[in-house]
Amino acid sequence: MASSSPAFTASDLVPGKTYRVVKEFLDYDGLLHSPGETWTFVAKNFLPYDDGLTIYTEHHGRNGIFRLQWRPEAQASIIDFFSEFVVEV
Repeated sequence: MASSSPAFTASDLVPGKTYRVVKEFLDYDGLLHSPGETWTFVAKNFLPYDDGLTIYTEHHGRNGIFRLQWRPEAQASIIDFFSEFVVEV
């Protein structure tokens, strides 16, 4: 999905901003994130040893997390082109 906003990676998310999924993707744990899913970005944590990127979110007062792995055989293309999967709302 083309966006008029500048491209960004999952590592570029801004704390306090709300994002909506516009293109489905599977995270590291195999959980599907479907279009329409909306959450506020809280924080991230990067685990260099495993190339793991944990995204901390908040939705309707509930904390959530999802994990991605920054390796070509995993979710690197999702992380690198995250603006194709989510948009800021």
